[in-house]
Amino acid sequence: MSSDDPPHLMALPGPAARGTAELRRCMTELLELVGTHLPARTVDAGSDEEEQRGALRVALGYRYSDYPAELPEPFFGALVRAAVRDPDPSLNRQFVEPLRAAFGARRTQEALLEILTAGSDPERAGAARAWYWATLETFEDLQDRWNRAALREFVAHDDLDVRRCVLPGLSLDPAGYPAELQPLVAEAVRIARTHSDGYLRHRVELQVADPNG
Repeated sequence: MSSDDPPHLMALPGPAARGTAELRRCMTELLELVGTHLPARTVDAGSDEEEQRGALRVALGYRYSDYPAELPEPFFGALVRAAVRDPDPSLNRQFVEPLRAAFGARRTQEALLEILTAGSDPERAGAARAWYWATLETFEDLQDRWNRAALREFVAHDDLDVRRCVLPGLSLDPAGYPAELQPLVAEAVRIARTHSDGYLRHRVELQVADPNG
């Protein structure tokens, strides 16, 4: 590889505990809501995770344009719970996008921000994974709040899954933070560079080279 080639991007490792049982409970809750509120789109679903995912894809739409523009209020909490409990940073899109379509990007982002600051460690990690899909429409005030909260969480809490999920979306440009938080940027870089986890060490070097990217 020449010096001009882009650096290899290491994939985000899976969580230490995947929480499949929690996700399946969340999907069961969603399927029950579908049967109650969307009778025209009710589908049979088995107990297997893939069958549940497939049934929800049919019920809630395959593509963004297919997602219901409105859903009853009980779907909001159920979709948030599924989004943060899904350990897959790609498949969680299946829950985030109908959430955004039915309840709006701002409300979706506010819910994830609250979980990042007040949830359990698995929920914090899940909120960070879901944030990517939630921010296809951005709001400057919420992005600033997320950046500050994510920086504090990364430095203050040593849960590995949380740090792995927060770091890819974490700005490492001190100029993007108020003066009182700028020292935490250097501390976040130090933590990642000296961490025993190879993903954190790899990822931080990419982000130090491009602190906003």
